Amino acid sequence: MNFGRGPSVVLNVGGTRYSFSREVLKDFPLRRVSRLHGCLSEQDVLEVCDDYDRERNEYFFDRHSEAFGFIMLYVRHGHLRFVPHMCELSFYNEMIYWGLEGSHLDYCCQRRLDDRMSETCTYYAAEEPNGGREGKGRRPPGAEGRKWLERMRRTFEEPTSSVAAQVLATVSILFVIVSMVVLCASTLPEWRAPENRSVEEQSRIIEAICIGWFTAECIVRFIVSKNKCEFVRRPLNIIDLLAITPYYISVLMTVFTGENSQLQRAGVTLRVLRMMRIFWVIKLARHFIGLQTLGLTLKRCYREMVMLLVFICVAMAIFSALSQLLENGLDLGTKNKDYASIPAACWWVIISMTTVGYGDMCPITVPGRILGGICVVSGIVLLALPITFIYHSFVQCYHELKFRSARYSRSLSAEFLN
Repeated sequence: MNFGRGPSVVLNVGGTRYSFSREVLKDFPLRRVSRLHGCLSEQDVLEVCDDYDRERNEYFFDRHSEAFGFIMLYVRHGHLRFVPHMCELSFYNEMIYWGLEGSHLDYCCQRRLDDRMSETCTYYAAEEPNGGREGKGRRPPGAEGRKWLERMRRTFEEPTSSVAAQVLATVSILFVIVSMVVLCASTLPEWRAPENRSVEEQSRIIEAICIGWFTAECIVRFIVSKNKCEFVRRPLNIIDLLAITPYYISVLMTVFTGENSQLQRAGVTLRVLRMMRIFWVIKLARHFIGLQTLGLTLKRCYREMVMLLVFICVAMAIFSALSQLLENGLDLGTKNKDYASIPAACWWVIISMTTVGYGDMCPITVPGRILGGICVVSGIVLLALPITFIYHSFVQCYHELKFRSARYSRSLSAEFLN
């Protein structure tokens, strides 16, 4: 460093001055400050700070002075916490500027930052790409077309974004309900009776109309989507395809094999494809925050879900082996045939741990009953351990989606006012 005179340098951060020796700058914990030691020209210095006084050897930083004071406390004592009454994201920006990361924060502040950043991500996801008011100048070519596509996309993707989107969502929900009612009613023996042939034909017509609506809706949403590859990868769109495709496959198989085909395999395939239309009910997740919250929670808590499955599998292996040994493996004159094998005992373990208890099989020996009580209590404890994490994630996801829905509701109110 070839600037200024004297053995010390001065940092002026928002009007607050800090004096350091030149040697301290070399290994200073803040990357931006330590970069001053390697500056060889005035241009290099001005890339690090906002201004520089060569006579006084003073470097000026137009940053938040109070935030830097808390950062200096971290340099001295090793604990970094948020400034009271200061936005977490603003303080995080100050940290990034000086070369710190979120991991340098204390654990309690890290959780506050994570919560705030998740809310902010939802906030910006709800913003329009060109949310500001447009200037009065001439609009670029194609701006009207892009604006129209954006409005169409929001109408089909966000049910609360406008009046038209709410009407479209209501119609889509009605079609889902009608299709599910027809699907459930078609399995009744009365509907399949020969004298009710006309009712069955009418149900097929209603089903075809519903499928036509779902297909048209899916095609329009694909056309107006920004990224076609991302559209195909989204879970709700995959569910839409799974709900629509079986109908067309079953129609093609009926055309080629005949309605009363003797091909048993084809008949079974048709029944399976018809039952796959139950996926239609998942389409309601596009219009209800509760189902969206459930899906988002499962996506974020997959580690906890895997941990829960591991707990259950380990307990199942232990209790099934012990129950088979106590009920059937030991030749005590009272063999329980329900526990003839460990796989058979696994069924008893899973219904006991989940406190379902169908009663189709139960231990008859005293050691087996004691083991059954331990199995039930262990199941309650093991299932309760990861539930706390999943619950907190569910609450957080619900608030995020609620916040996003509230933003669209405000835009809907503005549309009414206009």
